[in-house]
Amino acid sequence: MPLVWPLYLELWLGIGVGMIGTGMAARVSDTSGAAFALASQLGATLFVLFRIIGAGASVVLTQRLGGGRRDQADAVARATLGASTWIGGIAGLGAMLFAGPLLRLLNTPPEVLPLAIPLLMWLGPVQMLDAWNASMASVMRSHLHARDTLMVIVAMHLSHLALMVPLMGGVGDWPGLGLLGFPLALGGSRVLGCALHLWLWRWRLGLVPRWSDWWRLPRTEMVALLHIGLPGAAENIAWRLCYMVSVSVAASLGAAALATHAYVTQIMHGVLLFGAASGVAVEIVVGHLIGAGHLHEANRLVRKALFACLGVSTGLALLVALAGPTLVGLFTKDAGIIATGALLLWITVLVESGRTFNLVVINALRATGDARFPVMAGAASMVLVLAGGSWWFGLHLGWGLAGLWAAYAADEWLRGLLMWRRWTTLRWVPFARATRRHLRAARAA
Repeated sequence: MPLVWPLYLELWLGIGVGMIGTGMAARVSDTSGAAFALASQLGATLFVLFRIIGAGASVVLTQRLGGGRRDQADAVARATLGASTWIGGIAGLGAMLFAGPLLRLLNTPPEVLPLAIPLLMWLGPVQMLDAWNASMASVMRSHLHARDTLMVIVAMHLSHLALMVPLMGGVGDWPGLGLLGFPLALGGSRVLGCALHLWLWRWRLGLVPRWSDWWRLPRTEMVALLHIGLPGAAENIAWRLCYMVSVSVAASLGAAALATHAYVTQIMHGVLLFGAASGVAVEIVVGHLIGAGHLHEANRLVRKALFACLGVSTGLALLVALAGPTLVGLFTKDAGIIATGALLLWITVLVESGRTFNLVVINALRATGDARFPVMAGAASMVLVLAGGSWWFGLHLGWGLAGLWAAYAADEWLRGLLMWRRWTTLRWVPFARATRRHLRAARAA
């Protein structure tokens, strides 16, 4: 679909800058690379709170636009700004105040802790800027302006890179700030992103935020957002927390294992992001189709998109696995880390094909209004297979990092198959019809 590739490139740019940051940190030492990755993972875990709004905004906006209610869509867009301020502020404050306890909770090795704590604290203030950018970009994509959003993301990440390299690595005789250069560059680039998104809102959408939009939480719009967003966020938060259990298992295996986990995870993102982009694109288009009442077309779209995306993501994962030793070798010269990392990338073929299966169908279900089933069905798998399996395979059976990757693959495929059964048995149709009835009633009023 035309939406997939702009979204994929947009996500790739973000992870590409993260990979360069990881690489620059790893040049100092594998301990520094592990600290960078762990602080970044915790920052991402705190930012997942934004999914409370983000998961609902895309669905509610596309349904309103598909149903011809532009006035309601604009009200929802304004509401996302105030919600982003509150959620971004809470996440940022949490990172600044509880950096040490959070990192210790993850069994962070003692040699990694002094590097990771200040980095996580500096990442905190950027959370609000990231939340604003994410909400404004989500609104633009819902209006099918994915290419405009991509241009903003390109400018934002290029500026991040241009600032990050000298701030982390130094210029001339100045040695630079090391790890702390990353969040400073990140903040500067996010300020630029906010300015460009505000300009796009005015130019493309005719939307100019009022001062009160940045902090107000209007009841009607928030109820609509939370109706979809809370179940969607619960699913994301549950996954992130269970995933962090696996990171804690990796940390308990030592700094070398944690570094290996970090490097392979960065490489995996190249494949993961295609599945993520596909899921978001399917969600946007299905939301428009449900709002317009085209349920049969939505069903055909999901089936066609799923198998096309599975083919692409599996092919990408195979290419990455074949180049495994070379790719891991970009981060480290440690032969043990390279060998383990190459093995994990072969298991990644199973992980990422299952993840794409899961992401495409779960986002389609959410776009129809069937938001609660993915949480209820997925929670057991996340707790027992992802978190419990990571401990059982990784530590109890002594499989190490390979055990974690086995748990990742089993969890993604189990949840993907559960979501596919839900879709093929048409259990989502009553939710889609209820959404359509609600839109018709709102229009009549």
